[in-house]
Amino acid sequence: MEPVTLDTLQSFLQRLGERYPSAGILYLLGGSALCLLGNPRTTVDVDYAFELDAESVEQFEVTVAELAAEMRLDVEEVPLGKFVPLPPQAHERRRLVGRYGQLDVYIFDPYSIALSKIARGFEADLEDVMFLLHEGLIEFGELERHFNAILPDAPKADIIPGEFRDYFEEIRRRFVECD
Repeated sequence: MEPVTLDTLQSFLQRLGERYPSAGILYLLGGSALCLLGNPRTTVDVDYAFELDAESVEQFEVTVAELAAEMRLDVEEVPLGKFVPLPPQAHERRRLVGRYGQLDVYIFDPYSIALSKIARGFEADLEDVMFLLHEGLIEFGELERHFNAILPDAPKADIIPGEFRDYFEEIRRRFVECD
């Protein structure tokens, strides 16, 4: 599989918009979303979610799979809220990337992305959260508010609350050190 760069991702979106004939919404998540936001760290996959008419889903999935195979990309659907509970008004914080054919492409809520990375807790994930904070794409106080809002539901997403809190406190420590 090829690494996902900004050029590769933009080419993928352009080609997807050309091939997929119906209207819909595509949300980019994880490293591919951060790539579009300017994160210099290389990612290896394109995580996405979508909103489409029920009769269009199969055609969309086939189109994505064919294009991913042609471009040698690891492209994977990730249902929103699967890895971390969504904070209140998450859909309202999406950021429009652009229109590709009839697909409106968004970066999903940066706070939800940050929380999912904190929940996983790998060093690269924590660095991604720090990127979002340093670039002003999220604010620490707001991140903490969303963290506290979803913490009670963490076990429903197979997140161990104590570990989640420890990873969040590591973000706090790094953020305070940088100020």
